[in-house]
Amino acid sequence: MAHAAKVELSVALSRNARTAPILDGRVQPEGVRLVPSVVYPSEMFWRQLKFGDFDVSEMSLATLAIATAHAPTEWVGIPVFTYRDFFHTRILVRADAGIATPADLRGKRVGVPEYQQTSAIWARGVLEHEFGVHARELDWTMERAPDMSHGGATGFTPPPDLRFRYLSAGTDIGTELLAGRLDATLLYLSDRNLVDRSRADLDNASAIVPLFRDRAAEGRRYYAKTGIFQINHGMVIRRSLVERYPWLPLNLYNAFARAKELALADALPALEPYFQLGLLGDDAQTALRADPLAYGVKAARPVIETIARYVHEQGLATRVVAVDELFAPSTLGV
Repeated sequence: MAHAAKVELSVALSRNARTAPILDGRVQPEGVRLVPSVVYPSEMFWRQLKFGDFDVSEMSLATLAIATAHAPTEWVGIPVFTYRDFFHTRILVRADAGIATPADLRGKRVGVPEYQQTSAIWARGVLEHEFGVHARELDWTMERAPDMSHGGATGFTPPPDLRFRYLSAGTDIGTELLAGRLDATLLYLSDRNLVDRSRADLDNASAIVPLFRDRAAEGRRYYAKTGIFQINHGMVIRRSLVERYPWLPLNLYNAFARAKELALADALPALEPYFQLGLLGDDAQTALRADPLAYGVKAARPVIETIARYVHEQGLATRVVAVDELFAPSTLGV
């Protein structure tokens, strides 16, 4: 009996220890042959939103929520979460700007690669809910021009109560920080890609320091208090493919879950976030059973509900998107 042909799908991923078994072909979903491309996230999301280059890809979770708030999108979410961090701990400030605590950001000139990117929404949400600093108290500068931004595809306009400007094309966040024309940035992206312009090495610039001098300690404090390990990237698949092959989302989910299991068993880099959280001490097995990197809607629901609420609170969507709207129905039970 002849075997049915596999569905061939293009997939875009960033480099990540937990998805490496997908990229190198050790794991393939049942009934599918994946053709992978490694793409930097900023560029990947822009290409998906503007051109729909790939059948399956990582996607900014907040951007998916923003788009879904308007209408059903051409993308359906799969609850595989490839990148998490404590994004408020990535805020950088000028050492001479008088910013020693989050409260000192009030009235300061703050850069952001893109105002609606998930990492920026997380950082602003934590500043507001943990430290009482609201976005309208800062002066915002966005690096990406509308045509090169994720928001260009989702109808982004700055909230009306915001002090906001776009950075001119001839400069970038790194240059502006080093020149003293910005006091801080929520996030700094300098890897070469089609979307982000900054290239300066701020890691070795004595004028620039983290707002949270001990990032790991602040991450552990926040996680212990909230139980939230902030999700940045999820996965999406074309809606038209799900309509044609309803089995695809769950088969893809199972493959990515298997890839994560292999990575955690075989590769120390895949465990780095657990060390970051201080979870791999004397009782490592207990820590891993309460997996802060868990895939699936059930485990991640409180985190997703939080970012959906922040999207609405920050004026980026007219309503709070329900978690179940974001993901393929077959995956809601995992």
